[in-house]
Formats: sequence, structure tokens, C-alpha cells
Amino acid sequence: MAGGITESGEPYSPFVGLIYMFNLIVGTGALTMPRAFATAGWVVSISLISFLGFMSYMTTTFVIEAMASTNAQLRWKRREQEEVQDSDSTSEYSDDDVVVRGRSAPETKPILSVHRSRGHADHFDIVERVEMGQMASMFFNKVGVNMFYICIIVYLYGDLAIYAAAVPISLMEVACGNHSCSAGSVKYNDTDPCWGSVTRKDAYRVFLCVFTLFMGPFTFFNAQKTKYLQILTSLMRWIAFTMMIILALIRIGKGAGEGRPPVASFSGVPNLFGVCVYSFMCQHSLPSLVTPISDKKRVGTLVLADYILILGFYVLLSFTAIFCFDSSLLHDMYTLNFTDNCNVVNIPFLRYFLGLFPVFTISTNFPIIAVTLRNNWKTLFHRDGGTYPWVVDRVVFPLITLVPPIVVAFFTHNLESLVGITGAYAGTCVQYIIPACLVYFSRRHLEPVVGRDAINKHRSPFRHAFWVWFVLVWAAFCIMFVTANIILTDIKK
Repeated sequence: MAGGITESGEPYSPFVGLIYMFNLIVGTGALTMPRAFATAGWVVSISLISFLGFMSYMTTTFVIEAMASTNAQLRWKRREQEEVQDSDSTSEYSDDDVVVRGRSAPETKPILSVHRSRGHADHFDIVERVEMGQMASMFFNKVGVNMFYICIIVYLYGDLAIYAAAVPISLMEVACGNHSCSAGSVKYNDTDPCWGSVTRKDAYRVFLCVFTLFMGPFTFFNAQKTKYLQILTSLMRWIAFTMMIILALIRIGKGAGEGRPPVASFSGVPNLFGVCVYSFMCQHSLPSLVTPISDKKRVGTLVLADYILILGFYVLLSFTAIFCFDSSLLHDMYTLNFTDNCNVVNIPFLRYFLGLFPVFTISTNFPIIAVTLRNNWKTLFHRDGGTYPWVVDRVVFPLITLVPPIVVAFFTHNLESLVGITGAYAGTCVQYIIPACLVYFSRRHLEPVVGRDAINKHRSPFRHAFWVWFVLVWAAFCIMFVTANIILTDIKK
């Protein structure tokens, strides 16, 4: 269908779709996992990450089912409009009768019977890209739509704050770190000198200002990554990840591993949960990933294979890290463990490459996330038929997008806390609550218009209502658990 290709972009094969989804999910957030594994214990970590991977896979199938239901609903509405137009041009009824018939048709004619004469086309084919915001506007009430945008906005703010802190940290470590091969066991403090009287904390803030000056202006424009930039950053990411795994394995194989991680430490579970939520996040981008796939017959198998591969990759990266390095010396950003320890890698170029790796990859993502957040702010306050004044559209919205995460990054560069808190709250909503609500209300919404014989071929294998409520109960438990842990931690301090 030409229209489908126009809406969804250039089609690609299921294998390419698998690679795209793999690359989206396995981002720089994986670099914060080793420290989280070390603090929570290896048995607890592998158990929790496996369960969270399963829960994320379930909600991914929920979103895909909701996408198929939305496509069916849009087809029904277009068919309904065509019938109204045909009736308007040929019928002897009045205009009022036509409108009444058009509105009552969904409740009296199932979609299957309406299209019976048009062949055996699958009404649930995902050929038109429908973003989560549009699905929310179709299936949620006004309060639900506003809550959806609030969750997305908070999640994106968390992303930007993490990105804004990660780049200056990497630059600070490269500029201020000891690269004389004697710093492998050194734990720096923010008050330690970097350049003369300039402390490491001052250097971090200088690099944050430089980062803001270079990346901030993109928030005021419609910045997009080019195809070649995506290829380059993806290639760099996989070279870096593979290099870290191999280097850690070599050191462990030589018997030089220093890691003695605990079996279980439940005090580290809340942060591990937050990190894992980010590390399996793809639900908000599924419409852009799944819709262009040319053959969607086995999209469910494709998603399952992706999740199994990603889980195995995370376990491999984290386990090699926690047994290679002493837990107390693991950095929030795992690449930093390779920049100042020549016992692991003694080639200066490789140490600088790994140290600067987050700078290149995160810097290319920051403008895209910022523009997405800015557009969500516009949509949240959008009113039909209304336009924004130039100052509001081009200045106010970009500023409210850029300033808060930069301010947060200015006062704290604790990536572990940033990932844990924003992931545990906003990530829970985006990954669990919103997909569960979408699939629940999409099923209810389509009941009056689909025939009994119309089966959504993209429906989730977790089709029983029990699973929807299970996800919602689990999400509520996670939020309460993390909140209680934060309160108890503050009381102890």
C-alpha cells in the first residue's frame, strides 16, 4: 500500500527491524548497569533483570496489539466517511439522516461485515504509523491524555538530565584523570584539584557550560540525525561494548580480577530496578520501529528474540565488570574504569577512545530527545484551531525544555541516582502503566465495531485481562517500594 509506506517511512526487512530495536534498547544506559549489579548482588541482579525483561516484553506486545487495534479503528473511520460521502451523493435521505446513520453504523455493523465484499484484507495490518500520543487521544479521556503527556515529559526530562551530566563527567575524567597507569585504585573526590586551583567539580561545571553552548541551540530548531551519523555512532557503540567485554574477560582469565560481588544486597535493589527500567525501554518508539517492517507475520517472534539477546548481552557486560573490578571502584559510567587503569588496557588511544565514547554517542542523542520533549510540551497545551505567538513557540518552549535538566546536572552528577529515580517513576509509567492502559481500553473500544470472527493477528500472547491487572499491580508495587526506600534512606542520613 503506497499510503502505508508514506505514513510509516521506507520499509525494511524483519532482520533490519531486529537490529534497529536492538540498537535502540541497548544504549548508553547499559553503562550504568555494572555498578548497580555490584551494589545489589549478582544473584539478586540476574533474577530481577530477567523478571523486568519479561515484564517489558509483555508490555511491548501490549503496545503492538494497541497499534494494530488503532489501525483497524482508523480504517473503520475512513470506511465510515466513505459510506457517508457515497450516501450523501446518491441517497434520497436528508443530510441529518446521513449524519445519524454515520454515527450509528459502528454499533450496528461490525467491521468484518462492512468489508466482507472487499476481500480478505486483514483489518489489523499495521501499515500506518500511529504514535503513542495519538493512541492515547483515541482511547483515553481528557484526564488520561494529560497524564500520558506528563509521564512522557517527566521521562524525557530524566533522559536529558542524565545526558547533560554524562557528557561533562566523561570530559572531566579524561581531562582531569591520571593517565599515568597508576590510577587504577584511586577514587577521586569532587574537591580534588584538576588544573591548579580548579577542582574537578569546577571542571565538570565548565564542561557542562560548554556542552550547553554547543548542544543547547539545537533545542530551538528541528534537529535530526543523519543516516550516516547514526551508522557511525552505532558502529562506535558496538566497538566500545565489545572491547570492554573482551578486555574484562582477558583480565579475569589471567586471574587478575579484583571483583568479589555479594550474592545479594537488597539495599541496592531500588536503584537496580530504576536502571533496568531504562535498559529495556523501547515502548515509546515502537510505532516508528515496527510499522516500517515489510513482513510483520512473525513480529512477535522478532521481539522475543530481541529481548533474549539483549538480556544475555546485559548479563555478559555486567558480570564481566563486577568480577573484573572491585565493587567500590566501579564508576557510575562503566567506560571510566578503562581510562585510568593500564592493568586493563595499556594502549593510550584505546583508553581515550573508551573515555570519550559517551561524549560522541550521547551528544548526538541529546538534540533529538530535546526536540521530542519540546514538541510534547506544545502538544500538551495545544488547543484546536489555536496557534502560539512566535515568542512562546520559538523561545519559551525551548527554554522550558533545556533549562531544567541543565540545572539538575549543574547541582548533581550522580548518574546512579538520576537513572534510579527518574527510571523508577517516569520509566514505570511509560513502560508499564501506559501500555497496559492502552491495550485494555483499545480492546474495550473495539468491542462494538468488530465482529466475533475478526481476530487481531498482532494480539499479545498475554491476552487475558489478568495480565493487564498484573502489570498495573506490579507497577504500583514498584513505585511504593522505591518511595519507601528513598524515605528510609533519608531518615538514616
